[in-house]
Amino acid sequence: MQLFTRQVIDLLTPPLAEHLSPTEIAQLIEVPKIAAQGDLAFPTFRLAKLLRKAPPLIAQDIAQQIETEAFDIKTDGAYINFFVKREVLAETVVGTILDQADGYGCSDEGRGQRVLVEYNSANISKDMHHGYIRGLMIGASIYKIAQCLGYETVTINHLGDYGINFGMIIVAFKRWGDREDVERRGVSALNELYVRFRQEAEDDPTLMKEAREWFKHLEDGTSEEAHELWTWFKEVSLRDYDVVWRKLGSHFDSFAGEAFYSDMMPAVRQELLDKELIFTEDGAELIDLSSENLPNIIVTTSSGNSLYITRDIAAAKYRKDTYDFARNIYVVGSEQRLHFQQLKAILKKMGYDWYDQIVHVDHGLIMLADGKMSSRTGEVVLLNDVLETAIERTRQLIEQKNPELVDKDEVARQVGLGAIAFKELYTSRIKDYVFDWDDALSFEGETGPYLQYTNVRCHSLLMRGGETEGEIDYALLDDDFSNELIRELAQFPETIHFAFERYEPALISRYLIGVAKLFNKFYQQVTILSNVPAERTARLALVRAVSQTLENGMKLINMEAPKRM
Repeated sequence: MQLFTRQVIDLLTPPLAEHLSPTEIAQLIEVPKIAAQGDLAFPTFRLAKLLRKAPPLIAQDIAQQIETEAFDIKTDGAYINFFVKREVLAETVVGTILDQADGYGCSDEGRGQRVLVEYNSANISKDMHHGYIRGLMIGASIYKIAQCLGYETVTINHLGDYGINFGMIIVAFKRWGDREDVERRGVSALNELYVRFRQEAEDDPTLMKEAREWFKHLEDGTSEEAHELWTWFKEVSLRDYDVVWRKLGSHFDSFAGEAFYSDMMPAVRQELLDKELIFTEDGAELIDLSSENLPNIIVTTSSGNSLYITRDIAAAKYRKDTYDFARNIYVVGSEQRLHFQQLKAILKKMGYDWYDQIVHVDHGLIMLADGKMSSRTGEVVLLNDVLETAIERTRQLIEQKNPELVDKDEVARQVGLGAIAFKELYTSRIKDYVFDWDDALSFEGETGPYLQYTNVRCHSLLMRGGETEGEIDYALLDDDFSNELIRELAQFPETIHFAFERYEPALISRYLIGVAKLFNKFYQQVTILSNVPAERTARLALVRAVSQTLENGMKLINMEAPKRM
């Protein structure tokens, strides 16, 4: 009930002016979980010591001093409960949605703050398999939610574009590769070369020696050929990855990956030495994190090779210097939880007071119900194959249910990809789950197609209702079904706020399902296209507000909203 919180603060300020500031009042206001306890509530416990009076008596005294035409006010023990009058609720909520349109639910709470969202972290020259989808969906959604809340948002794809594997692929390409084949088949051809190298190297140890030599040339910049091949591998890979990113609505402002930070790593190691944070054990360099109740971490191996933590320290420092972020969000699987705990602990020991602005948004794994799926390699489930399968299955469903539908291919794309997006973002991000095609593509239950179909129903009503005349009489939306639906629509701004604070897009997905269910109940119980013009006008205004809220929400969870299905 964010739309009414300001009004409640204003009503409570005069009687509480001597004891609480408006900010303190705002911090105490609650949203009851039970409708019978009001839309907003103010507890008086904190005032008991100041006023030397029992909280229930304080609540009664304050309530008697409040005069308002917008709320019915009742006391319940120590609580002052505010019930928004139905006509006021309808006019405020529906009117606000219609006025703000695409902007409803958004705010400027993040104004002046920059947020970085790192997600995907694709490994160059390797196929993007189905497991990438969770990070892609969560990261893209968090980015959109942050933008909606007014944050200046930068998305980063921290590419896996550095390491000995590039020496392996260079050797494999020079021995068995064909440039035309790689250009034609893209990253899959590069991945096959990598797999073949690993297989051949088991019987021929000289291959690894050759790979290390090529990677050394790449590191030292002593071979134009090595750099040219590395650049080309990267271009080929990004070209293929972009096909998937475009389908999923993913956007990246920066592709600064592992290679980008290589030149910064010596300075990081020197800083750690200068601050006496490194100790040596069996020839390796480590950082003692026992004071943070974390295991020690190796910075440099006994052979002199630096590890990922050094690169991540360099990346964090660079990003802070470059972007001056308020939050640096890493959308990375739960298996990396310890790594990010150690990263924050090291930055803290280095004396950087922004260490707590490092945020690890972890997530669980996804599995297919049948355990596997045919793919071009026959060994892994490619993400693009999953997306194309979703579109094709949806196209088949459309042929069965609505063969005369206009733009079937476009609708199949919107619904198929929407089903994938919703399924990924309906499950709490931290949980592992099993993906089932029949469940995801169902038009019933808590699914993406159900959500989209509800919005299509809204558009159908609006088309059939035609142009409405006259002012909206919000008093005609006072029935229980309309009121319950309007109260739910009012919760959208808070839902977006909490989805960002908890880094949990599932809050929006579940909220939208709640709106859809209430709308369908309203649709079944209320004659929307009434023969009474004023009733039809008011009810169609509510339908329009529902559609606007659904569409605004679907955008935030990477879904499109077809007008026909």
